[in-house]
Amino acid sequence: MLPAFQPEPEFAAGLNLPMVEEATIVEERPTTPIVSLGTTPRTRHFIEANTKPVALAHLKNDCVVPVFSKDNEVTISHQSFIETVWNAAHRLFPQEAIDMPDIVVSHIIKGRIPEAIHKPVNQLLETDKTIYYERMAFCFEIPSIYEEVAGNRLNLSIGGVRAYNHENLYSKKTVEKFKVFIGFKNLVCCNLCVSTDGFKRELRVMSVQSLFEASLQLFQQYDAERHIRQMAALQRQSLSEHQFAQLIGKARLYQYLPTAEKRQLPAMEFTDCHINAVAKAYYVDENFSRGGNPEIDLWKVYNLFTGANKSSYIDTFLDRSLNATELVAGIGRALEGDSEYSWFVE
Repeated sequence: MLPAFQPEPEFAAGLNLPMVEEATIVEERPTTPIVSLGTTPRTRHFIEANTKPVALAHLKNDCVVPVFSKDNEVTISHQSFIETVWNAAHRLFPQEAIDMPDIVVSHIIKGRIPEAIHKPVNQLLETDKTIYYERMAFCFEIPSIYEEVAGNRLNLSIGGVRAYNHENLYSKKTVEKFKVFIGFKNLVCCNLCVSTDGFKRELRVMSVQSLFEASLQLFQQYDAERHIRQMAALQRQSLSEHQFAQLIGKARLYQYLPTAEKRQLPAMEFTDCHINAVAKAYYVDENFSRGGNPEIDLWKVYNLFTGANKSSYIDTFLDRSLNATELVAGIGRALEGDSEYSWFVE
């Protein structure tokens, strides 16, 4: 358990953090960390495929930080993103125990220091090489804030995604884009449950201070009690085997609909691979399969989708997490006669 958060002087003064000076190969200068977030990656992950777990120390000590090439201005690093959101959580929940972040990365970008530009590859030393990761996601739990739904413990969780491929690093420095969320993690399976008011799809900022303030604002506007009620309500509605088969079939057809027809329907962002995983899990998932019942409740259906989402790439993961919430909630309304999502189960 971490000690109670004590803001560093920079945060107490309004987050006026020192800027990193320019350099030919830009690396963040060694500074006293805002918080100590550990040196070893965690073993259980909210996202699984196409990623590797890393520790914050690896991002700090072994990775360079990209720049905007036109003016050589440094970007907000992955580690600064994590620490800023982590501190925003401490600002809002100063009395709560907050776990270490679970960090995953993908799409490694390799380079070399200027002195090694002309060296043959087989003569490169480890000290000649540079790396950074194009995409990074993190999540940490606040286990002292939790609820149970259908016997599953849900811990309040916070995290975010950064994808440099969504930035134009070939231009001058401009607003930088981040995704931040607050929601719940199902501890049975590490599936993330994200709601509309707990997710900022494109948080645009110019500085760490703006990132801190925007994250804090998102956390303050999030209605955790309403989110829990919405998830708990999913237990009270069920799909028959025929309706579930309709859902799987329509989800497969959705991707190939003519554009004009697709525009008339709500968004469904899951691919064939995800839908195949949902269909398989319907029979074999340890926690959320239909079991011996002829029907499956929507809470289980929701977790089949959020479970399949763990095979998504980092930069689409949170968008699909939210889409799973909207899709299953919409199907629940369709069962009560609403027409918006009725196409998926009729």
